[in-house]
Amino acid sequence: MHTLMQNARAFRDEAAARADEFGRLASGQSPQALFITCSDSRVIPSLITGARPGELFELRTAGNIIPVHRPDRPTSEAATIEYAIDVLGVSDIVVCGHSHCGAVGAMVRGEDLSGVPAVRDWLGSSPPPAVAEDARHAGDVAEAVQDHVLRQLRTLRDHPAVARGCAEERLGLHAWFYEIATGSVLVHRPHADAFLPL
Repeated sequence: MHTLMQNARAFRDEAAARADEFGRLASGQSPQALFITCSDSRVIPSLITGARPGELFELRTAGNIIPVHRPDRPTSEAATIEYAIDVLGVSDIVVCGHSHCGAVGAMVRGEDLSGVPAVRDWLGSSPPPAVAEDARHAGDVAEAVQDHVLRQLRTLRDHPAVARGCAEERLGLHAWFYEIATGSVLVHRPHADAFLPL
Protein backbone atom coordinates (compact mmCIF):
# COMPACT_ATOMS: atom_id res chain seq x y z
CA MET A 1 0.00 0.00 0.00
CA HIS A 2 2.92 2.32 0.73
CA THR A 3 4.02 2.25 -2.94
CA LEU A 4 0.50 3.01 -4.13
CA MET A 5 0.30 5.97 -1.76
CA GLN A 6 3.65 7.32 -2.96
CA ASN A 7 2.52 7.04 -6.57
CA ALA A 8 -0.75 8.81 -5.74
CA ARG A 9 1.21 11.68 -4.15
CA ALA A 10 3.48 11.94 -7.21
CA PHE A 11 0.53 11.88 -9.62
CA ARG A 12 -0.30 15.49 -8.81
CA ASP A 13 2.95 16.56 -10.49
CA GLU A 14 2.14 14.48 -13.57
CA ALA A 15 -1.34 16.02 -13.73
CA ALA A 16 0.17 19.50 -13.42
CA ALA A 17 2.48 18.75 -16.36
CA ARG A 18 -0.63 17.83 -18.38
CA ALA A 19 -2.78 20.69 -17.13
CA ASP A 20 -4.59 21.26 -20.45
CA GLU A 21 -5.65 17.62 -20.73
CA PHE A 22 -6.80 17.37 -17.12
CA GLY A 23 -8.49 20.75 -17.32
CA ARG A 24 -10.63 19.50 -20.21
CA LEU A 25 -11.50 16.35 -18.25
CA ALA A 26 -12.71 18.45 -15.33
CA SER A 27 -15.38 20.00 -17.57
CA GLY A 28 -16.92 16.64 -18.56
CA GLN A 29 -16.43 13.32 -20.27
CA SER A 30 -17.28 11.88 -23.66
CA PRO A 31 -15.90 8.34 -23.76
CA GLN A 32 -15.82 6.44 -27.04
CA ALA A 33 -16.84 3.09 -25.60
CA LEU A 34 -18.15 1.22 -22.60
CA PHE A 35 -15.61 -1.47 -21.73
CA ILE A 36 -17.06 -4.32 -19.68
CA THR A 37 -14.50 -6.68 -18.22
CA CYS A 38 -13.52 -8.73 -15.21
CA SER A 39 -12.40 -7.24 -11.91
CA ASP A 40 -9.14 -9.20 -12.26
CA SER A 41 -6.18 -6.94 -11.41
CA ARG A 42 -4.21 -8.25 -14.40
CA VAL A 43 -6.72 -6.86 -16.89
CA ILE A 44 -6.22 -3.11 -17.39
CA PRO A 45 -8.53 -1.73 -20.12
CA SER A 46 -6.60 1.50 -20.71
CA LEU A 47 -3.33 -0.43 -20.94
CA ILE A 48 -4.77 -2.93 -23.42
CA THR A 49 -6.42 -0.30 -25.62
CA GLY A 50 -4.03 2.61 -25.15
CA ALA A 51 -7.00 4.76 -24.10
CA ARG A 52 -6.30 8.14 -22.55
CA PRO A 53 -8.25 9.41 -19.53
CA GLY A 54 -11.85 10.10 -20.55
CA GLU A 55 -11.86 7.72 -23.54
CA LEU A 56 -13.24 4.58 -21.86
CA PHE A 57 -16.20 4.19 -19.53
CA GLU A 58 -15.53 1.03 -17.53
CA LEU A 59 -17.73 -1.59 -15.92
CA ARG A 60 -15.86 -4.28 -14.01
CA THR A 61 -17.51 -7.26 -12.38
CA ALA A 62 -16.34 -10.64 -11.14
CA GLY A 63 -16.15 -12.77 -14.28
CA ASN A 64 -17.40 -9.84 -16.42
CA ILE A 65 -20.92 -11.06 -15.69
CA ILE A 66 -23.78 -8.87 -16.90
CA PRO A 67 -26.92 -9.50 -14.85
CA VAL A 68 -30.21 -10.08 -16.62
CA HIS A 69 -32.14 -6.79 -16.80
CA ARG A 70 -35.01 -6.66 -14.34
CA PRO A 71 -36.93 -3.34 -14.23
CA ASP A 72 -38.06 -4.03 -10.66
CA ARG A 73 -34.48 -4.76 -9.48
CA PRO A 74 -32.10 -1.95 -10.37
CA THR A 75 -28.43 -2.90 -10.30
CA SER A 76 -25.21 -0.94 -10.50
CA GLU A 77 -24.42 -2.77 -13.74
CA ALA A 78 -27.73 -1.80 -15.37
CA ALA A 79 -27.30 1.82 -14.24
CA THR A 80 -23.77 1.95 -15.68
CA ILE A 81 -24.90 0.50 -19.02
CA GLU A 82 -27.87 2.86 -19.27
CA TYR A 83 -25.80 5.91 -18.32
CA ALA A 84 -23.06 5.07 -20.82
CA ILE A 85 -25.54 4.82 -23.68
CA ASP A 86 -28.30 7.31 -22.87
CA VAL A 87 -26.29 10.04 -21.15
CA LEU A 88 -22.72 9.74 -22.42
CA GLY A 89 -23.69 8.51 -25.88
CA VAL A 90 -21.05 5.82 -26.28
CA SER A 91 -21.13 4.30 -29.74
CA ASP A 92 -19.58 0.94 -28.86
CA ILE A 93 -19.62 -1.62 -26.07
CA VAL A 94 -16.83 -4.16 -25.62
CA VAL A 95 -17.32 -7.23 -23.43
CA CYS A 96 -13.81 -8.54 -22.75
CA GLY A 97 -13.02 -11.87 -21.13
CA HIS A 98 -9.51 -13.04 -20.37
CA SER A 99 -7.28 -16.08 -20.06
CA HIS A 100 -6.67 -17.62 -16.64
CA CYS A 101 -10.06 -16.38 -15.41
CA GLY A 102 -10.70 -17.71 -11.92
CA ALA A 103 -14.44 -17.01 -12.07
CA VAL A 104 -15.03 -18.91 -15.30
CA GLY A 105 -12.65 -21.65 -14.16
CA ALA A 106 -14.70 -22.11 -10.99
CA MET A 107 -17.90 -22.30 -13.03
CA VAL A 108 -16.44 -24.86 -15.44
CA ARG A 109 -14.95 -27.04 -12.73
CA GLY A 110 -18.03 -26.80 -10.52
CA GLU A 111 -15.91 -25.75 -7.55
CA ASP A 112 -17.36 -25.72 -4.05
CA LEU A 113 -17.80 -22.02 -3.29
CA SER A 114 -19.79 -22.46 -0.08
CA GLY A 115 -17.08 -20.57 1.80
CA VAL A 116 -17.67 -17.50 -0.36
CA PRO A 117 -21.47 -17.38 -0.69
CA ALA A 118 -21.64 -13.97 -2.39
CA VAL A 119 -19.21 -15.18 -5.06
CA ARG A 120 -21.14 -18.46 -5.42
CA ASP A 121 -24.45 -16.66 -5.87
CA TRP A 122 -23.00 -14.07 -8.26
CA LEU A 123 -21.45 -16.74 -10.51
CA GLY A 124 -24.65 -18.77 -10.24
CA SER A 125 -26.62 -15.84 -11.66
CA SER A 126 -25.06 -16.49 -15.07
CA PRO A 127 -25.54 -19.62 -17.18
CA PRO A 128 -22.39 -21.77 -17.10
CA PRO A 129 -20.24 -21.59 -20.23
CA ALA A 130 -20.12 -24.51 -22.61
CA VAL A 131 -16.78 -26.29 -22.74
CA ALA A 132 -15.50 -29.51 -24.25
CA GLU A 133 -14.86 -32.31 -21.74
CA ASP A 134 -11.17 -32.62 -22.67
CA ALA A 135 -10.66 -28.89 -22.12
CA ARG A 136 -12.37 -29.12 -18.73
CA HIS A 137 -10.02 -31.88 -17.61
CA ALA A 138 -6.98 -30.11 -19.06
CA GLY A 139 -7.86 -26.99 -17.07
CA ASP A 140 -7.87 -24.82 -20.21
CA VAL A 141 -10.57 -22.20 -19.78
CA ALA A 142 -9.92 -20.12 -22.93
CA GLU A 143 -12.74 -21.77 -24.88
CA ALA A 144 -15.08 -21.51 -21.90
CA VAL A 145 -14.23 -17.82 -21.38
CA GLN A 146 -14.95 -17.09 -25.04
CA ASP A 147 -18.30 -18.85 -24.82
CA HIS A 148 -18.99 -16.98 -21.58
CA VAL A 149 -18.28 -13.61 -23.25
CA LEU A 150 -20.78 -14.39 -26.01
CA ARG A 151 -23.39 -15.36 -23.41
CA GLN A 152 -22.85 -12.04 -21.62
CA LEU A 153 -23.24 -10.21 -24.93
CA ARG A 154 -26.60 -11.92 -25.46
CA THR A 155 -27.72 -10.86 -21.99
CA LEU A 156 -26.53 -7.32 -22.70
CA ARG A 157 -28.73 -7.12 -25.80
CA ASP A 158 -31.82 -7.42 -23.58
CA HIS A 159 -31.02 -4.26 -21.62
CA PRO A 160 -33.44 -1.59 -22.90
CA ALA A 161 -30.81 1.06 -23.68
CA VAL A 162 -28.73 -1.49 -25.59
CA ALA A 163 -31.75 -2.82 -27.49
CA ARG A 164 -32.69 0.74 -28.52
CA GLY A 165 -29.14 1.61 -29.53
CA CYS A 166 -28.82 -1.52 -31.66
CA ALA A 167 -32.26 -1.07 -33.25
CA GLU A 168 -31.35 2.51 -34.18
CA GLU A 169 -27.96 1.32 -35.50
CA ARG A 170 -26.04 3.75 -33.31
CA LEU A 171 -24.42 1.15 -31.08
CA GLY A 172 -21.89 -1.55 -31.91
CA LEU A 173 -21.32 -4.59 -29.70
CA HIS A 174 -17.98 -6.39 -29.58
CA ALA A 175 -16.75 -9.58 -27.90
CA TRP A 176 -13.03 -9.67 -27.02
CA PHE A 177 -10.70 -12.18 -25.42
CA TYR A 178 -7.46 -10.97 -23.80
CA GLU A 179 -4.51 -13.32 -23.34
CA ILE A 180 -2.66 -12.26 -20.20
CA ALA A 181 0.67 -13.98 -20.91
CA THR A 182 1.10 -12.56 -24.42
CA GLY A 183 -0.98 -9.37 -24.42
CA SER A 184 -2.79 -10.50 -27.57
CA VAL A 185 -6.45 -9.65 -28.12
CA LEU A 186 -8.86 -11.80 -30.09
CA VAL A 187 -12.19 -10.50 -31.33
CA HIS A 188 -15.27 -12.55 -32.19
CA ARG A 189 -15.94 -12.48 -35.93
CA PRO A 190 -19.60 -13.45 -36.47
CA HIS A 191 -19.05 -14.52 -40.10
CA ALA A 192 -16.52 -17.12 -38.95
CA ASP A 193 -18.15 -17.70 -35.54
CA ALA A 194 -14.67 -17.65 -34.06
CA PHE A 195 -12.36 -15.46 -31.99
CA LEU A 196 -9.64 -14.22 -34.32
CA PRO A 197 -6.72 -11.79 -33.92
CA LEU A 198 -7.77 -8.17 -33.69
